[in-house]
Amino acid sequence: MANLDIEQTRNQARALLDTRIESVTNLVRTRQRITDLKDQLASAERDDKRAYVQATRDGWSPEELKKLGLEPAAAGRRRKAQTKAADKSTLQGDAPRPDEQHAASLN
Repeated sequence: MANLDIEQTRNQARALLDTRIESVTNLVRTRQRITDLKDQLASAERDDKRAYVQATRDGWSPEELKKLGLEPAAAGRRRKAQTKAADKSTLQGDAPRPDEQHAASLN
């Protein structure tokens, strides 16, 4: 049987671990960049909303701004509308009850 060199084996194992650590470090950096960019986007969207409101307070009508290609940001409105619709359906009891689901599965 060949002699095994403990030091050489440990160095090979460290090299393998170093590669794995590098890849997870890169993943963490990328995820942090995504988080930072999302924060920047949220801040820019707030600034955009304030600027739009200020423009209307300064006398610009929504129709005039629309003609200039400056419609209000729709993303925020859509999210709120979807959330409200989901809340209403939950409050109104639109979700099937467990006994209704069971009966439907028997048919």
